[in-house]
Amino acid sequence: QVQLVESGGGLVQPGGSLRLSCAASGFTFSSYAMSWFRQAPGKERELVAHITYTGDSTNYADSGKGRFTISRDNSKNTVYLQMNSLKPEDTAVYYCKANRGYAAYWGQGTQVTVSS
Repeated sequence: QVQLVESGGGLVQPGGSLRLSCAASGFTFSSYAMSWFRQAPGKERELVAHITYTGDSTNYADSGKGRFTISRDNSKNTVYLQMNSLKPEDTAVYYCKANRGYAAYWGQGTQVTVSS
């Protein structure tokens, strides 16, 4: 009964902000590294941000560096992605991923559309 459920997506104007959430259940969340990926139609799925299982280290793709912030709250089994200064090219389905060793779990995704 592993579940990763994303929420917080929607339509936003260029320059706006969104905060995505991913609620996890059915596994030991605090032992898993977490990531956000995104995929636009016709494009490869790409890494957006990554955070270690303790939350003490993060990494970002160049596309989001300085605009996006990943964080986690292990007491709530939730990982977040704060997105600021959004651009039309950020439009994609955003996916939450948990991984530990060979184990990997994916959420079903949430749509983010940046358009004027």
